[in-house]
Amino acid sequence: MTGFSAGYHISENEKTGRRGFGAAAFACGAVLIVLVVIMTVLARQNAYEDRTIPDFSEAIEMGNYEEALAIYRNVQDEVLADNPDASDKTHDEKIKMLDSMEAIVKTKVDTICDRILTSRYVPQHSDVDFLDSMQELTASVVAKRLNELCEQFLLGKIEKPDVIFVFDQLSPISNFSAIAGPMLREIDYIETATGDVRTAEKALSNGDYVTAVQRYQLVNGKYEGFVGEYSSNRINEIKTAMYEPMMEEGEHMLERYKFYSAEKLFSDMAAIFPEDEKIRSDLLAATGHTSKTIEYRGHVEVLCVRSLIANTDTAFGVEFGKGDTGLYLTGNEFNQILESLYKKGYILVDPENMMSATDPGFILERNLTIPEGKKPLVIIIENLSYDPTAYVCGTCRRLVLNDEKQVCGEYTIKGKDGAEDAVVNRTAEAIGILDVFVSNHLDFTYDGSKGIVSIGGHDSCFGYVVSREQLKDRNSQLNAANLPQEEYTDEEIENNRNAVKNIVEVLKDTGWKFASCTYGYLPNARKTDLAGIMDDTNKWLEQIGSLIPDTHMISYPSGNYIYGTDEKAVFLKNNGFRIFFGAGPKPYHIYGDNYLYFDRTIISPNAMKNYDFSRLFDKDDILDPIRKNRKQ
Repeated sequence: MTGFSAGYHISENEKTGRRGFGAAAFACGAVLIVLVVIMTVLARQNAYEDRTIPDFSEAIEMGNYEEALAIYRNVQDEVLADNPDASDKTHDEKIKMLDSMEAIVKTKVDTICDRILTSRYVPQHSDVDFLDSMQELTASVVAKRLNELCEQFLLGKIEKPDVIFVFDQLSPISNFSAIAGPMLREIDYIETATGDVRTAEKALSNGDYVTAVQRYQLVNGKYEGFVGEYSSNRINEIKTAMYEPMMEEGEHMLERYKFYSAEKLFSDMAAIFPEDEKIRSDLLAATGHTSKTIEYRGHVEVLCVRSLIANTDTAFGVEFGKGDTGLYLTGNEFNQILESLYKKGYILVDPENMMSATDPGFILERNLTIPEGKKPLVIIIENLSYDPTAYVCGTCRRLVLNDEKQVCGEYTIKGKDGAEDAVVNRTAEAIGILDVFVSNHLDFTYDGSKGIVSIGGHDSCFGYVVSREQLKDRNSQLNAANLPQEEYTDEEIENNRNAVKNIVEVLKDTGWKFASCTYGYLPNARKTDLAGIMDDTNKWLEQIGSLIPDTHMISYPSGNYIYGTDEKAVFLKNNGFRIFFGAGPKPYHIYGDNYLYFDRTIISPNAMKNYDFSRLFDKDDILDPIRKNRKQ
């Protein structure tokens, strides 16, 4: 090797290194070229997307409908050609472009149609050209508008001449003739079906799903075409909407022993959903507790008891004699009375079912429906205000809800240290005893009816002070009972009101009704003047009625009721009271001028001394042994 050649010699390693550098440079160049291509494509795509909608809008505005339609169809073709399984951002953008173009057309079509409908506008040549030239885009919008127009006519929301006018303007346009012609020919059929359809929709608005479906089924059986299709769609929509709420309602009825109502509900549902096994099962559960019913026209027994003696140690203990325990039954005595009534075939009913009072000016008489062989019974729990002067008789102090949301009585016992401890017991009060008795004797209630709780208000409601005015009377009663005074902040009074509302909600849900026994527990309402009745009633409505809305009954203390034609009774009726309870040893009721009156039989140990209750129970079997061992 010459010196010249040796000076310019390149080793194999150097050759390899240079070849690697060249490959890397080539790869980088290729990547750069690809990036440039991608950027160019993206730029063109973005430019295309940015330009398409403005170009479409401009073509519409300039009346170049053929060009506008071509733009729309070109994008549509690209969308159809895309791989439907691919996740492509560009594809999504194209869909948005189609939506935007359709929205532009719809806005213009709606403007024209609205003018035709509301202003009797006759489309000009430019309008007709647009509606006709944009072909499938305008056709789909107009078809929907005409369909909606027929629906509005079917539902009575638009007059027939207006419908005809719209069709007259749009039918001659060749783009719509195939759509409008058949629909126009059905207008008379639509008009014929409007009565039944409106009845169905009215039932639906009132929550009566069953009647709505039945009406639409009637329409569906009589009509084809638009009316038939509309009614068929409505049936499916209503069936979907009704299933869950009606199933929940029906199963709640079963839980609340409203078996007759549940039987009707599930029977109606079974006719609409004939293959549904759950409905069949629930219907069977309901019919297992129902029997043949009759319309009853005889006497209705109304019995009344006061709050019970919950603590017999207080009532009959070492301090026995401080209170008139003869006014109150013990829990055992009340339970024994229920046993006797049950054996004699009585069944609890709701007296409000004996009339319809939807009109404030008059009532409609209605006969009770009860199971054959049963006798109707109404039980009133009187004046659950829990007057402190009655505590010496061992009564409860208030009502409370336990952890299971059951209404319980709360009373006190003396602990070993002499302090009073609160006791919560479901069977300490007549409400809980009756609830438990019904749960063990399901045929003692007709359709879940329990009893009536009558409430005064002058010192508390359920043992809770619910107004500032009430507190003064409460402390007056506490003073008379030699008990400490009470004080409440406004927040505590509001908490008391909420406690009462919660109890009321549970009672209503479990079949109880409510009555006023006047705010001040008036000893003689008949002799109280109009101003006194008005003042007492307004206090009750404001302080108690606001917690127990829709109360329509009054149980007059001591039975001294106001005659129905008296101006005081007229005042009470004008304030929503339509059922009145007086007092009498035997069952009696009468329909008067816009009211229903009952005598109620007050049951107490004192009353047992003076009246014969053998039709109801044997008092020797009823009286508590602890009472018999004490002189009354």
